[in-house]
Amino acid sequence: MEASILIVSKNRKEELSKTLRILENYIDYNKHEIRVFLDGCTDNSKLLQDDFEYIHWFSSKESIGASKARNILYRTARGKLLFGFDDDAHPLQADFIQISEELFRSNPSTGILAFKEIKGVFERDEHIPQKQLISRPDLLVNDFIGCGFVVRKNVYEETEGFPAWIDIYGEEVCLALEVLNRGCNIIFTHKIQVNHRVDLGKRKLIGANYFRFGKQLKNTAYFYMVYYPFPLLLKKIARLYFLNFKKYALKDKRYFKEFWKAFFINIFNFGKVWVERKPVKPETLVTFNKLSKPQY
Repeated sequence: MEASILIVSKNRKEELSKTLRILENYIDYNKHEIRVFLDGCTDNSKLLQDDFEYIHWFSSKESIGASKARNILYRTARGKLLFGFDDDAHPLQADFIQISEELFRSNPSTGILAFKEIKGVFERDEHIPQKQLISRPDLLVNDFIGCGFVVRKNVYEETEGFPAWIDIYGEEVCLALEVLNRGCNIIFTHKIQVNHRVDLGKRKLIGANYFRFGKQLKNTAYFYMVYYPFPLLLKKIARLYFLNFKKYALKDKRYFKEFWKAFFINIFNFGKVWVERKPVKPETLVTFNKLSKPQY
């Protein structure tokens, strides 16, 4: 099996259906596979199984979070290349698998390719403004986002995978750091672009920014606890909370609430996360801090 396309979905039946129909036009099931994990869906997403019979379906009755769901799903994949897409994201290049294979051959020390994200809801791909499709040179980076990427299976299996101790928002950087710790590179490429079909205005209205803030604050503290050496992690966590309190919590009641919620969850789950500690090599942290983040 050359490639596995892996998607975690929660209560986005129509978006997932659209993504799967696009992908089905791009792949050869004799060479590739699609696997989908339904994370506690309550919107009848399971009905899609009748429409997409060649897809491997997995599910949990209760929501376990995107990272834990990925951790389970990625262990089942058979492909040499593991592609991750959000349920509301699709590649704009039909030959994205071939392009990825060529990039990995040209860059044998690379473990992950991060794809260029293009946010917005468009009636058709042809309606995406050309200024958003401008290609730039490939760049070595220290992170990727889950809406569009590919990781070599043999590299992924040398890591702990997506962490089960994170629910959502922050799992990608954990895998990225572990990949760097094993001496592999992460390349951000514009050669494969992904339309992430998000309505930013709508997400803001439903309070998604507050939800993300709390999750990222909590999970970033976990990230320092697991991967950073003692006592540096104490300094990083203290600075993390100080800056976010000053920038967000002091200026908005909902951010204030999410701030303290994250703080007490960190304290309550301290023991559970502490046992996951696997500090990376000091030189890995130097490399991680020198590299740029992908410019989406």
